[in-house]
Amino acid sequence: MEDKIIEPRFEGAQLIIETSNETEVYDSQFLVAALLVSVAKCDGHISNAETEKMLQLVGQHFQLKSSESLELLTRAMTNLAENPDLSSLLKDLSTVLTSADKEDVAVMVLKVVAADGSQDAVEMDMLSSVTDIIDISPESMHSAFDRYFNERQA
Repeated sequence: MEDKIIEPRFEGAQLIIETSNETEVYDSQFLVAALLVSVAKCDGHISNAETEKMLQLVGQHFQLKSSESLELLTRAMTNLAENPDLSSLLKDLSTVLTSADKEDVAVMVLKVVAADGSQDAVEMDMLSSVTDIIDISPESMHSAFDRYFNERQA
């Protein structure tokens, strides 16, 4: 028997998706974690360096304890494994992000792409997909690249 989704709705900055069996709550923290996991995983595996970088970035950005960061990233990985096409959900969630938030996400994505020292075409394509999913303006993306490279030089 198929689990039918009841009309998704926003309650504040949370997206609520109810089915006859359960209620899932998604927020900007989940959105960021899912995007970072998607980028890290797009080349077929998530390296130790990428995992460490994601834990650090999520913890710093959302001021989470290590265990909370790990729980958030694990939830994102589980959701991605169960529903590999989360793009529409992530696109809906992106409406709660400000332009500054989107730029921050872009910087984090760039750091995850670079974490293992290997940036291949698949990761760069995924970066492009992320900008589409959360509707990052070209100006914000340019600023994100500037911030990323300025931080690397410091």
